[in-house]
Amino acid sequence: MINTTSSYLTTAETWLIITILTYCMMNGAQLFETFVIVPKWTAAPPQSFQLFKAPYGLDMKIFWIIAHSLHEITFIIAIICCWKLSLVRNGLLILFLLHFAVRAWTLMYFAPNIIAFQKIANGISQGADMLTKATFWRNMNYLRVALFIAISLAQMILWLKVFRLK
Repeated sequence: MINTTSSYLTTAETWLIITILTYCMMNGAQLFETFVIVPKWTAAPPQSFQLFKAPYGLDMKIFWIIAHSLHEITFIIAIICCWKLSLVRNGLLILFLLHFAVRAWTLMYFAPNIIAFQKIANGISQGADMLTKATFWRNMNYLRVALFIAISLAQMILWLKVFRLK
């Protein structure tokens, strides 16, 4: 490991804490959505899709775009601030790649399907076997949320490594 100053370690630790807290905020929102909102709209589709009905229906798109963007910015800053700490840097890079893979899965599967469910609620389209599709979406969401939580727990382990260096 390259010789690092106390100031460098403090900056690295601070940005790790910021990204962990941002991820925890996001995880809290995901848990709330997963255990409070998702069971409601997946209960009896297409009738339960009324939760998405315009003009007052749920549309979490803006929230999730902001939450993920904020977290990804803090994550990148944490990687930059930990660059001299090879073990931590490499761990963060691996976690960022895992995070990116889960985000890609979100953008390729979860987002298009929830948009389709919202369209059904608003009479724009119709779908067949909505209960099966919604149940599968809900069950895959459990896995997705667990992966995001695992990534944040791994970030905490990396923070402990920095903390011990101080």
